Amino acid sequence: MGAVSGNRAIWRVFRTNTLGVTGLVIIVAFAVLAVFGPVLVPYDPLSFGSPSDVLNPPGPSHVLGTDDLGRDVAAALIAGSRVSLLVGLSATIISMLVGTLVGVVAGYFGSWVDTALMRFTDVFLVLPWLPLMLVLAALLGPSVWNIVLVIGLTGWAGTARVIRAQTLTIKERQFMERARSIGAGDAHIIMHHLMPNVFPLIFANTILVTAVSILSETTLSFLGMGDSTRPSWGTMLHFAFESGAASSGALWFILPPGLCVLILVMGFTFLGYAFDEILNPKLRKR
Repeated sequence: MGAVSGNRAIWRVFRTNTLGVTGLVIIVAFAVLAVFGPVLVPYDPLSFGSPSDVLNPPGPSHVLGTDDLGRDVAAALIAGSRVSLLVGLSATIISMLVGTLVGVVAGYFGSWVDTALMRFTDVFLVLPWLPLMLVLAALLGPSVWNIVLVIGLTGWAGTARVIRAQTLTIKERQFMERARSIGAGDAHIIMHHLMPNVFPLIFANTILVTAVSILSETTLSFLGMGDSTRPSWGTMLHFAFESGAASSGALWFILPPGLCVLILVMGFTFLGYAFDEILNPKLRKR
């Protein structure tokens, strides 16, 4: 009953947060589009059109027009939403698992363990983010799952730092000292006392990291490192710029994927900041 009432209290606070509700509506809308979009736009996003279908403006048969190969832009946009959500969520899971593990272990055990893990984390923090991702993506090859690994394994360092700082704070509280005094082991303390108190920060940070992961996938795909067999918003922008869509006035080819990236990233950002306010009493609006 306590957990249920707590969830209800969080939902009551969340409903009054304009940014959070807006972000949730945006994310749900894109999720619905990714699942049910193919029913509304029954075109194959990889099916080439005839020469007369190349860069046609929006019309009755193609509501968002066609691209430089005669493919339906709306169908590619829907397929891209599935890729962006898949890559964003999968890469975030990897990033959060690695970052949480490193941060909790470093903050809880301290001493040489903390020093070694934080120096290792600093290496990832000081390395140029974009060149590192480009090198790894080039070595692993153009694949959606390779991009997931690249983003997940290069984006955990900031999370590790945040989780470590929170762990250092919680470790010194009285209930942690009581658990140690009655003989509780480190594994028991971490799982039953530390993690429940760190989880709200992990949850809020996960939503924000998802936005960064989606933006990272778009960047890699735009630079030609994406999987050409899986349409994404980044690959759409890549081919739009390669075909000169901006200079030729084919704005229906370049604006929709760019706007989708912007809106979806804003949705996750709004939701992340909202939960950060709700779950952190110091930031919660009275």
